[in-house]
Amino acid sequence: MKNQVIIKKVIKPFKNKIYVSGDKSISIRCLLLSSIALGKSRIFNILESEDVLNTLKSLKKIGVEFKKKKKFIEVYGVGINGFNLTKKKILYAGNSGTLARSILGLCSGINNEIQLIGDESLSKRDFSRVIKPLNLFGVNIKSKKGMLPLNLVGSEFLRPIEYIEDKGSAQIKTCIILSALNTHGTTKIKAVKSRDHTELMLKSLNYPIQIKSEKKYDLIKINGMKQFKSFDYNVPGDISSASFFIVLTLLSKNSELLIKNINVNPTRIGVINILNIMNSKIEVLNKKNYKGEQIGDIKVKSSNNFKAINCPKILNSSAIDEFLLIFLIACKSKGVSRFKNLGELNKKESPRLDIAIKFMKMIGIKVERKKNDIKIYGNPNLKLDGKYHIKNFVKDHRIFMMSVVAALTFGGKNWIINDKDSVNSSFPNFIKTIKKLGGILN
Repeated sequence: MKNQVIIKKVIKPFKNKIYVSGDKSISIRCLLLSSIALGKSRIFNILESEDVLNTLKSLKKIGVEFKKKKKFIEVYGVGINGFNLTKKKILYAGNSGTLARSILGLCSGINNEIQLIGDESLSKRDFSRVIKPLNLFGVNIKSKKGMLPLNLVGSEFLRPIEYIEDKGSAQIKTCIILSALNTHGTTKIKAVKSRDHTELMLKSLNYPIQIKSEKKYDLIKINGMKQFKSFDYNVPGDISSASFFIVLTLLSKNSELLIKNINVNPTRIGVINILNIMNSKIEVLNKKNYKGEQIGDIKVKSSNNFKAINCPKILNSSAIDEFLLIFLIACKSKGVSRFKNLGELNKKESPRLDIAIKFMKMIGIKVERKKNDIKIYGNPNLKLDGKYHIKNFVKDHRIFMMSVVAALTFGGKNWIINDKDSVNSSFPNFIKTIKKLGGILN
């Protein structure tokens, strides 16, 4: 089969420097916000993936023009409430929850029918968590059991709302913020801490958004209908993409890696904080501030003395996309690692918590589960000697990439890992970068 890789050997020791693709969350937000800015914005180092391509296609359907240049994308913004549609539009979000939930907020001020559809995986995900606040704003939404396809008719007369976002979901929060931009008045959000790229980007544009940080929540106020100008933005590397190579290096023998120009926003580096608690060797060097975001280089060295963790729940939201990789380290740790309240993992592109448990049991690791809490009984001497076929019927890019990291470091006679093309949604250069470090994928 063409859409699979075969791995028969662990990766040899390496010492190297790499760059990874632009941050997906920031790439999508740059496009959405530049679409309602006034004037011509330029987005550099944008992630060239299916999710971002679907963002561009969706924006074009609702009247936003753009040009692809050699080093950047030019976006010609229409201004807040500047969309002028006369016909129903069908927007395809592919596999991207970030795009799907965020663009609903962007379109909330459009007084015309928008239908949102997605691929098979996205169509099984819960959208009721954004339908509820959108209804409060005054958006008319029709959906079958809170799932795609979803039909939306916005309004030019949205009302500001007060809302508690208690899931720790940046997608829900961004949807609400983008909707709030279309209202006459002040929207107030009490949100469990999660990635804050939307807020930081608006602050860098001098938009009147106020953020008060408390221990577990952020209190956010947004004054609607305040126009902002076009902007330039240089998208940093994605910590989620970098994490696969952090864990690959940690689990490889006598290896060292420097990953350049990575977004190390405090809401995104839970993976580094958790892995360092587990006795990893990860440093962030050359930190600088860029438009409110923190950018740095990540230096990581091999380790062979991992220790189990009782993972603090407060770190969950800042590592939600990286837990599959953290579980690999727990498999090789001394002792029993405990993780609590991980239900959000099953709200992603696939039921990742369920799949991760099956994966760990398949490679001989004892795992106990109680609802959304798990215990992983680590085995520091784990070395595989069997044949493994990861079928990945759910077409989840992170399941595929996690499986490749495991195959290149845990051993085994033969790994067949399906769904290679899934990486195109978030990290098209994944396999190319693996090969640069010496990983052999047939």
